[in-house]
Amino acid sequence: MNKIGEKSIVRKANESDTSQILAVMKDAEQSGFMLFAPDERNMAPAALSKLINSINQTPTSGFFIAEHQDEILGYLLLKAETLSRTSHRAQIAVGVHSKSRGKGVGTALFAHMIQWAKQGQLHRLELTVIEHNEQAVHLYKKMGFEVEGVKSNSLLIDGQYVNELYMAKLL
Repeated sequence: MNKIGEKSIVRKANESDTSQILAVMKDAEQSGFMLFAPDERNMAPAALSKLINSINQTPTSGFFIAEHQDEILGYLLLKAETLSRTSHRAQIAVGVHSKSRGKGVGTALFAHMIQWAKQGQLHRLELTVIEHNEQAVHLYKKMGFEVEGVKSNSLLIDGQYVNELYMAKLL
């Protein structure tokens, strides 16, 4: 299997990445495993540019992308909490283009983000994942995340209630 993730460059996103990131988001949402339903996200490029700038200006947050030969393969958004009692933790949202799944892109994004997060003041990384998204659950466990709980019937996908797993990693 071609592990394109090993050849990809992971870096912080910038405004010039906006159109490619939106394309990856749109593709990832077709999987049925994302919070947004297919074609439900209606984010203008200017709004994403503003989000990227806002996230990347926060010392404990980052909007990362994995790219190979100038093509964005996936993104990872790490958003730290801002209250004093919760500022040691951050939420994660991630998406990988369908043609790049299973090729190490998610691993590359998480490895980079974890190394970056360890250099700051973060102590806890959190995410939720649809329980039956086995490929993602496997990735998160491989990267050291543990299941902390289940959000029963938390999402309605194609007329079916599905569970989300709460997962976290302590740094």
